[in-house]
Order: sequence, then C-alpha cells, then structure tokens
Amino acid sequence: MHSFIHSPPRRGAIKTFDTMSRRSGRITLQTRDSNTPELTVRAPLKRRKSEQPSKKKLQPATKKQSYEIQKCWSEDGASPCVLIETPHKELEPSDPSSFKQFRFKNLFIKASPIPRLSWASSDDVWIKMLNKELKYVHDKSYLQRHPKLQPKMRAILLDWLLEVSEVYSLHRQTAYLAQDYFDRFMLTEDNVGKECLQLLGITALFIASKIEEIYPPKLFEFAYVTDGACDIWDIQSTELHMLKALDWNLCPETPISWLKLYAQVEAQTGDENFLVPQFSPETYIQITQLLDLCMMDSCSLDYSYSVLAAAAFCHFSTFDVVHKVSGLTWDSVAPCVRWMTPFMDTLQSEAAPQLKNFPKVKSDDRHNIQTHVGYLDLLRKAQKRQMNQPDCQLSPVPVGSFLTPPSSAEKPANP
Repeated sequence: MHSFIHSPPRRGAIKTFDTMSRRSGRITLQTRDSNTPELTVRAPLKRRKSEQPSKKKLQPATKKQSYEIQKCWSEDGASPCVLIETPHKELEPSDPSSFKQFRFKNLFIKASPIPRLSWASSDDVWIKMLNKELKYVHDKSYLQRHPKLQPKMRAILLDWLLEVSEVYSLHRQTAYLAQDYFDRFMLTEDNVGKECLQLLGITALFIASKIEEIYPPKLFEFAYVTDGACDIWDIQSTELHMLKALDWNLCPETPISWLKLYAQVEAQTGDENFLVPQFSPETYIQITQLLDLCMMDSCSLDYSYSVLAAAAFCHFSTFDVVHKVSGLTWDSVAPCVRWMTPFMDTLQSEAAPQLKNFPKVKSDDRHNIQTHVGYLDLLRKAQKRQMNQPDCQLSPVPVGSFLTPPSSAEKPANP
C-alpha cells in the first residue's frame, strides 16, 4: 500500500503541465503582437520617438471569451446548432482517441434551453456545461487495467460511500463528485489491488466534501468510518497523489447537476428566480434513486453524464419534455433508456422513496441530501432482469470478494 501511495507523479501529468505552459506562452505573444503591422522601413530617430506611444497604451488587452451559436440544419422548425467557443479554443480533449462517438453528438443540439438569466448569459452557461463533457473523461475500460478488481468491488465501494454520505448528511453532488474522482483516477493507474479501494474511495469523498460542502466533516471523521483500515496520514498522502493524477480538474458536471438543470427548466413557468428550485422534491428523489442504482453498475460509464440524467428523466416524463430541456435527440438517448429499463422496473417493484429529515438540514434542502437504501440487493435484481431481457445490453456479472469493512447488509453471518 505504501508503495502505491508514495508513487511518483505520472508522466502524463507532467506532459500536460508542459503543454499548458507552452500554450499560455503562445497566447501571451499573440495578445502582445496582435494586429500590429511589422515596419519594413526604419524611420528617423526623432520621428520614431514622436510616434512612439506612451507606456500606458502598451498594456496588453484583457483576453475576452466570446461564443457564437452556429446553425447547421433545420428540421421541422427546430434549429440544431453547433456551440463554438471563440476566439480561443481552450477546452480541448486531452486524449481524443478515448472519446466515443456519442460524446460529440451531444454538441449538435439546439440552442440553450436555459431561460434568460439576470446574472449571466444562458448561452455561456450552457456552452461551459457542454465543454465539460469533453474535458472530463470517464470510461469503464479502466477495469482492464486492474486485473485484480471486479465490477462488484466497485459497486460495494460506491454503496458504502453512499451510506457514509447519508450518515454525515452530505449532498448528492458530493457523493457523485467522489464517484467521478474515483473512476477518473483509476484511468490513470495500473494494477491497483482491492486492499487499496477503500482508501481511494474515502479520499475521493474527502476531496469532494471540501469542494461542495459548506461545513465538510473533519479528516479524522473520514478516517473513523473506515474502522481502522485507513488513518489520517494515509488519506492525506493519497489525497495529494489523487489530485496530481486528476491534474486538479475537480469540477465536472455530474449526472445530478444535469438532472437538476433539466428538472428546473421543465418546472420553470415564468420569471421566477432560476436558482430557487421549482420542481417537485418527491419526483426528484425518485429520479435520483434511479440514478444512484444505475451508477452502481460499471456500464453506466459507457454514457455521458448528460445522457444518463436525460434517460433517467425520460423514465418519469415524455421524450418531448426531455428534448425540450436537454436538446438531445432520441438517437442519442434511446440506448441509455433501454439499458436503464431493468433498473427502473426493479425500483417500481419496491416502495417509493420518501423525503427524510436530517439534523441541521432545512426542510427545503432535504431532497439534496444523499440517501442510502439496499442498493446492492437492488443491483442484483436489476442485473438479473437484464439477463432475462434479450435486447438489453448486459452488465458484467458481479464476482469477487467483499471490501473491508463491507456494508452492514453484506456482512456474513458467521465470519
């Protein structure tokens, strides 16, 4: 474990840093010399002094980000568009070969569904969210890099993280950030053993809580919930290693943030404050429970976060509404909707989730707190339904042993 924790930074991170340094240098030179014609004839000395502008006028102009929405085609009155960032294309895929085709389909959508905002441009907000789909890469193929790991080990880890999140009244966004950090970190490593998973999971949750929570739990509390498996020094060392591997990219748009946007746009009826939730909390927690269950399955990493949220929303609404709030086409969402159907059928056979009360949490914020149910048992039922559904994309059959310590529901009767 110690050799894993103290391993040196990967070459990819160093290469990315060098690339960014060179790119920033080019931007500086371009700004300084932009639109300045090069003199071919030397003027007399006195003449040049008189023409030389003051130093105040030589200050480089502040780089401005502007965007345009370029129309591509028109179909039945709709105008799908390509969202283009100009004049500088800063957000570029770090590894274009790892991107799947559906990721680029998400860019060919209609203009921003976000209503007009008084505090920002809705087009700017929409474009930034879409660009993060390209910047933050996740892929289930990382399991091939770790032959000692099995899909069920990831499911058990995420189930335990959801349980810890509920105990400490952490927000749903915090739990989903931890899941994203863990999955993206595993893409940067090789041959990680199952004995390291709990340390990586609790470290990811520790980082996510500092990003999202106003009052995150203390470090010793995260060490405490591991029941002695990890101490504070382990978490601190692993935190630094994880941050370097992620290149400090810690702000993805998670399925929860996409879902909240979709729900808010659908519920908006007038000039209400867009930051104040208008949607039904009861329906929202049902959709989030579906997302929680799907997130446990490693096949969820086959889809972008925006498509995952749209497919879950589609199971509780019509596709016309989903298209209105997301701009996604049916061809983009349909595979995920079909894959998600066994999970939805499993939840429909269970009791509907209810809003829970949490200490020191306001009643209008209860739907944002992460909750936990018997997700591992629900996952087994959903995957069994997948095996009985011939046209459904199958998830990996879960095999392997439990983590230490496992969820209380998963502990064997006679250890």
